[in-house]
Amino acid sequence: METPDPPYIGRGMPDLAPAFRITRWEAGRRAVFEADERAAGGRPFVDGVEVIVGRALRDQSIDLEAGKADIVELGPAEARRQAAGRRVWSSAPVRVLALVFRPGVEDARVREALALAVDRPAIQAVLFQRQGDVSGALLPQWLSGFAFLFPAATDLPRAHSLATGAKPLSLDVDDPALRPVAERIALNARDGGLLVTIAGASDVRLMELRVVSSDPWLALEAMAGMVGLPAPARTDSPEALYAAERALLEGYRVIPLIHLPDVYGAGPRVRGAPGIGPLGEWRFENLWLESGRP
Repeated sequence: METPDPPYIGRGMPDLAPAFRITRWEAGRRAVFEADERAAGGRPFVDGVEVIVGRALRDQSIDLEAGKADIVELGPAEARRQAAGRRVWSSAPVRVLALVFRPGVEDARVREALALAVDRPAIQAVLFQRQGDVSGALLPQWLSGFAFLFPAATDLPRAHSLATGAKPLSLDVDDPALRPVAERIALNARDGGLLVTIAGASDVRLMELRVVSSDPWLALEAMAGMVGLPAPARTDSPEALYAAERALLEGYRVIPLIHLPDVYGAGPRVRGAPGIGPLGEWRFENLWLESGRP
C-alpha cells in the first residue's frame, strides 16, 4: 500500500518530540518532521508531518475544504462553519487574552479605568462568536477553580470618574489577527472617558498569554514571566494560589479579558483519536491517514 503524503498543519510551531524528529527547517515558513523509528511509545503511524507556518486562518480553512491540508487551526468564524460538516478538535481554554501595561504608565487610576471600560461580553459574543470564557482572571476556571472571584464587569460611570484628566494612551497588538479586538477596546475606552489610539510605540499591549501546564502554580509562574512580573512564591494551599494571583492583578498592570481554546479542523482522511490534548499539545503519533482508493 502506498503511503499517503504527510499532513500539513497551517499555523504555529508544534513540539512533536519524542515521536517525531525534525528533518527540515525554513525559519518562519515551513518545517518537516519524520517518524522516529525508536520512539519510546512506538513508531507513529504516519511517516511524517509537514508544517506550514504563518498562514492566515481563513486561508487554512480554504485549504482544508480544498483537500490541500489535513489539519488546520480554525478561528471562531471558521470553527462555526466547519462544525456543521467536519471534525473539530478543541482544547480547554488555554489562551488568555490580556492587556498588559508598560512600566511607564504609573497612574493606577488610568489602568483601572481601562479595565472597567472594556466590554468583555460584547467582544466575546461578536468577535469570538461566543467562543471561550469572559474572565478577569489569569488562570482559567477549569484550572484554578476560583476564576469567578475576579471581577470582569464593565462600569462606565466609575471608569469616567477615574479617567478624569488622563492623558491619551497608545495601544499596540502582538498578533495582527487581534486588531479588531484592539479597535473594539479603543471604542470601549472612549465610552469610559479614555482616549486610546492604536499605534506601534505603545503604553499598553494586547497580548495572548498561554496556560503551559496543568499545574496551576507553574501556569501562573509562566504567565507572570510572560508579562514581566515577578514569579509568585509557591506554597501548597489553594488559598495561597488565589492570593498569589490576586497580587499579580493588583494595580491593573495586567488586565485579563477572555480565555480561549485552541481549535483545529481535521480533514476526511485523518483517522484516530483527537490530535490535540487539553493544553492544546499536538498528539499526532496515534493518527493515521486513510489512503486514497485505487
